[in-house]
Amino acid sequence: MSGFRFLNLVRPFLPLLPEVSSPDRKVPFNQKLLWTAVTLLIFLVCSQVPLYGIMSSDSSDPLYWMRVILASNRGTLMELGISPIVTSGMIMQLLAGANLIEVDFSLKEDRALFSGAQKLFALIISLGHATVYVVTGLYGQPSDLGAGVCLLLIIQLVSAALIVILLDELLQKGYGLGSGISLFIATNICESIIWKAFSPTTINTGRGPEFEGAIVALFHLLFTWNDKGRALREAFWRDRLPNIMNLLATVVVFAAVIYMQGFRIEIPVKSNRFRGQRGSYPVKLFYTSNMPIMLQSALTSNVFIVSQMLATRFPSNILVKILGSWEPMEDSPQLRAVSGLAYYMSPPHTLKDVILDPIHTALYVTFIVSACALFSKTWIEVSGSGPRDVAKQLKDQQMVMAGHREGSMYKELKRVIPTAAAFGGAILGLLSVAADLMGAIGSGTGILMAVTIIYSYWEIGIRESGGPEMAAFGDLM
Repeated sequence: MSGFRFLNLVRPFLPLLPEVSSPDRKVPFNQKLLWTAVTLLIFLVCSQVPLYGIMSSDSSDPLYWMRVILASNRGTLMELGISPIVTSGMIMQLLAGANLIEVDFSLKEDRALFSGAQKLFALIISLGHATVYVVTGLYGQPSDLGAGVCLLLIIQLVSAALIVILLDELLQKGYGLGSGISLFIATNICESIIWKAFSPTTINTGRGPEFEGAIVALFHLLFTWNDKGRALREAFWRDRLPNIMNLLATVVVFAAVIYMQGFRIEIPVKSNRFRGQRGSYPVKLFYTSNMPIMLQSALTSNVFIVSQMLATRFPSNILVKILGSWEPMEDSPQLRAVSGLAYYMSPPHTLKDVILDPIHTALYVTFIVSACALFSKTWIEVSGSGPRDVAKQLKDQQMVMAGHREGSMYKELKRVIPTAAAFGGAILGLLSVAADLMGAIGSGTGILMAVTIIYSYWEIGIRESGGPEMAAFGDLM
């Protein structure tokens, strides 16, 4: 019973943790839309409100590559984004899945303790991140800031993390649509893509001011350059700033993921209770949705943060060098990994990098594909969507697989579900790599997460707005 003793450690903190109470009646679809919009508005406002007390934020950003995916914005209240929630959720789910803590999700008390532990861990992680950011001089040297301002910055970051946790809980409890995490990620990625396509900001790259937005730059170049062919080439292939090819790559990846969302295996089932009533249980190619990509991103971002912090403090330590060595990028204080584990976990940034260092490319592709497949396969067991759980769910609904004996249902599901999960995870990994190499805007991982989230919202919208007739017998998912 050691697991229960662990969860009982959380019990004294439960009255202190703020909580969103569950709705006492079914929330109408229009109200859910309104709550979702309000949640999004609060998130967008927090993404623009700067932290009070910052002296400088032009140092290297350890989360530079992950900002879009973690729904965070440098130097604002949303500095930490969803990172504490995702990391806390990942740790707790893996501990529960590996039976390192004992939890019975059929018991209401255990569920309350488990969600309380997740919330408490998220706050502890946010406090840890905030302290590390302030102490390591991300906002200016602590000696220059003063103890009062340092403490104020930490309080702001932890308070903002608590707001994100409560907004996510608000949607999860049924007041809104989907989850806060998914909503914030999709919004951040779509905002980034739209900004890079239509941004009117001008940036001087050494050849005079150029528009940042790829589409704005295309029209500007066509109207101002006499040589239209050269203007088109520049708009399509320019370096350092978003170009039309980046936008086209983004559209191609969007289309590929939406097309693949339709791939599924329909397992025919029939009811034992009502004779002649038949339906199907769909096992999608992306059975675990964007979870493998999210977990892989959380793992990578934590490795990058630790590696950069250690490399800054102990640059000559051999173990630190094995984890990763970092150098500033051209014309920027931003660091990039140049060797070590962090280097092989980060994508090649151009096709030239792919050709010049094929070993890096091969190891990066292997890491992403195998990590996504492994996380996907692990997640089905941890999240309660594995073959045994599905078989129990169907049995509770008095359903059996058409053409199979009742006892062979688990065996058949075990043959299909883990394979679909692992294969779907690997395909997501490959799509992510392809998008990165094609130069898609917002990173391959970000685009995949945005598409799968938007698609799931579209499904939720159809199901919610359609009323009870949409919850047809065939839609067992």
